[in-house]
Amino acid sequence: MLKKVVEKGETFHWAWVILATCFVNLFINYSVRLGYGVVLPEMIRTLGFDRTAGGSIYNSYLFSYIALTPLTGYLTDRLGARRVITVCCLILSIGVLLMGMAKTLWMACLFYAIAGLGATGMWTPVITVVQRWFSPNRRGLALGILSTGYGLGFATMGAAFPWIVLHFNWRYGWYFLGAGALVMVIVNGLLLRSDPKNYGYLPWGQKETSQVNTIDVLAQQPRGGSLTVILKNSRFWLIGFSYFCISYSLYGITTFMVDYAKYQIGLSLEKASFLATVHGICQVAGVLTILPLSDYIGRKRTIIISNSFIAAFMAGILFTGDSWVMLYALVGGVAIFYGATFPIYGACAGDYFPREMMGTVIGAWTPFYGLGAILVHWVTGILRDRTGTYDYAFMISAAMSAMALLLILLVRKNGRGQREG
Repeated sequence: MLKKVVEKGETFHWAWVILATCFVNLFINYSVRLGYGVVLPEMIRTLGFDRTAGGSIYNSYLFSYIALTPLTGYLTDRLGARRVITVCCLILSIGVLLMGMAKTLWMACLFYAIAGLGATGMWTPVITVVQRWFSPNRRGLALGILSTGYGLGFATMGAAFPWIVLHFNWRYGWYFLGAGALVMVIVNGLLLRSDPKNYGYLPWGQKETSQVNTIDVLAQQPRGGSLTVILKNSRFWLIGFSYFCISYSLYGITTFMVDYAKYQIGLSLEKASFLATVHGICQVAGVLTILPLSDYIGRKRTIIISNSFIAAFMAGILFTGDSWVMLYALVGGVAIFYGATFPIYGACAGDYFPREMMGTVIGAWTPFYGLGAILVHWVTGILRDRTGTYDYAFMISAAMSAMALLLILLVRKNGRGQREG
C-alpha cells in the first residue's frame, strides 16, 4: 500500500480532481447564495415586495440551511462526502429552478428554502473533503484555491445579471444557475472520493514517513461522545460566537449593497450590480493570499488581522456619502477579507479538533453563522423600511465586526507548546 501511495504521489494525485470538482460546486452554490443580493432589487420591484420581505426570502434559505447542516456534517463523517454532496446538489438544482417560477412571497420562501436544504452539502462536506485530501500544512493553499470559486461566482453574477435582465428577465438568472447545479450532480457522482486512504493515497503534501499530527489534546479523546467533548470545549464557543458576529456584519453589507447603491446613492442598475463584480474579484485576490498565509502565521492570527480590517472598512462605508468610487474601494477592501473569512473559520476545525471530527465541528458551527445572517437580514430590512436609509443598519454591522475581533482575541493558545491555530 505504501508503494502504491508513493507511485501516485510522484505522477498524479487525485486531490487535484477533488479540488477542481469542489471549486465548481462552490462557484454555483455561491452564485445562488450571494447572487440573491444582485437579483433582489429587480425581483422585489416586479413582485411588489418590500425589503423586509426580501430579507425574509433569504432567511427561509438560511433557516433550512442552518437547521440541517449539523446533520449534514455528521453524515459526511459517517457516509462520506461524495454521497452527501451529490444528493444535496440535486436538491439545490430543484430549489433554484423553482425560484425562477416564484410569483408570491410564500412561493419564493418555500423554493429558496429548498435551495437552502441543498446548500447544506455545498459547504461543510466540501471543505471537509478538501481538508482530508490535503496535508495540514497545505490546507490553507487548498482552501485558498477552492474559495476563489465563490468569489468568481459572485463576480460573474454582478457582470451577467444586467445582461440577463436586458435580454430576458430576472427569472432566467435562477434558471441558468439551476441548470448548472443539475449538471454538477453527474460530475460529483463520477469524480468525488470521500477519503484518500480508501484509494491508496496519502493527503497531498504529506510525506509517507510523516504522521498525521493532531494539534489539540482533544485527539486523545475516544470517538464515542465526540459531540459532548466538542461542546465542553471553550474554544468551540468562542470561535462560534465570533463566527456569529462576523457573519452578521458581512451579510448586512453584502446582501443589501446593490439595493443601497441603486436606491440610496442613486446609481444605475449596471453600476450598482458592478459592486458584486468588484466584491467577487477582490474575494479571489483575498483567498489566494490570505488563506495560504494562514499556513505560516496560524488561523487565529489571520482571523485577528482579517476582522480588524473588516471593521475599519465597514465603518468607512458610513462616510462615503454619494461617492461611488469610495464605495467601490471600501466594498473591495471588505471583500478581500470576506473571501477568506468563512474558510478560515472552517479551517479552525482541523487545527483545534481531531481529523475524524472535522465535519461534525464545522456543522456545529454553522448555526452560529446562519443565525448571524438571519438576524441581520431582518434587522437591516426593518430599519431600511422604517427609516428610509441603510445608515443605522450599517452602523450595527460595523460594530458586530469589532465584536467578532474581540471574541477571537479570547481564544487561548493550543497546549503542548504548539503553534497558535
